[in-house]
Amino acid sequence: MGSWPAATAEVFEWRSLARAETGPGLAEYLGGPREYTATIPASIAGVDVALPAALLAAADEAARELSRFDAELGHRVAAFAPVLLRSEAAASSQIEQLTASARAIFSAELGARGARNALLIAANTSALQAAVDLAGELGPAAIRQMHAVLMAEQPRHAPGRWREEPVWIGVSSQSPVGADFVAPPWELVPGLIDDLVAFTGRLDVLPLVSTAVAHAQFETIHPFTDGNGRTGRALAQAMLRHRAVTRSVAVPVSAGLLSDVEGYHRALTAYRAGDAEPIVARFTEASVRAVANARELVADIDAIHAGWRERVRARSDSGVWRVLDVVARTPVVDAALIARELGIRTQNAYPLLRDLTEKGVLAAKNEYRIGTLWRSEEILDAVDRFARRAGRRQRA
Repeated sequence: MGSWPAATAEVFEWRSLARAETGPGLAEYLGGPREYTATIPASIAGVDVALPAALLAAADEAARELSRFDAELGHRVAAFAPVLLRSEAAASSQIEQLTASARAIFSAELGARGARNALLIAANTSALQAAVDLAGELGPAAIRQMHAVLMAEQPRHAPGRWREEPVWIGVSSQSPVGADFVAPPWELVPGLIDDLVAFTGRLDVLPLVSTAVAHAQFETIHPFTDGNGRTGRALAQAMLRHRAVTRSVAVPVSAGLLSDVEGYHRALTAYRAGDAEPIVARFTEASVRAVANARELVADIDAIHAGWRERVRARSDSGVWRVLDVVARTPVVDAALIARELGIRTQNAYPLLRDLTEKGVLAAKNEYRIGTLWRSEEILDAVDRFARRAGRRQRA
């Protein structure tokens, strides 16, 4: 559309630490100071959001579809909210090329330390939960807290603190010279975030439009040294909750974006050039796809749960049924988790888990240093199928 305020550019001189510490001769050999161009985002707090009527209607209907799905779960929210939250975390991480199996992710949440990507995705799950919890008080402090949770195990990236150095996206990790995108100078970050927060508080902008635009603006600001994409998509979930589009679950919108990651990145580039249509369109399409995919996941888990009811023979008041309810939403468990969920002593959880293992419903595996974990391969397979569907450009 071209009516959105485009980001501008400013040229800066790059002096690496290596050059600063060398003598004149070596500095000359290395090429001396070089210039790079940083992006300077426009202020958006008071911008008129003018989009084609058809796109606004589609965005409004997509938001209603998110709300309908959220409402459909009703009293079953407790059963599906955890697995949907983790599906969103995994999809958001996959956009950053962080992939892991459902088994590895759920195991990492219980302390298994084998797969680095799984640990990062587990941290993203925590960040998403923080985002949802903070949705009622969206502001700079809430955004910093999301990042703090996400990067808690990576202190070199200053968890929860605005960056105080240049950041860029490009082929070289040593210099922003020639980078595809260089974020604005770090000194501008606090003011830009304040402007972004003011925009998110506007009620004259449709919720999904506001979410898409705020996400693109956040990614342009790039306020942290790392984790901006995952934090930005967590912010999107917080905004959907803040605007009451969702009330109970984190619908995995990132799974919808996964269908065309290149298109998502092109939309961010177009936004910076003064065209907000593509990013709003991508979030609209992603929301519709996410709901369809999530409904399929819910149906798969329902079918698995029904199959358990047919295969397991136990009294109606047996604790195994409550264990299966826990496993349906958290398909990798240990005895301590089951004890907490059922309100029993840990030693009393073992017979229930062994019983379900003998019946072939659960599989047990000893994990280094943390003991035995029990898992439902059926639920894990359903979550992995969800992830594979999310990556398709066209649904079968």
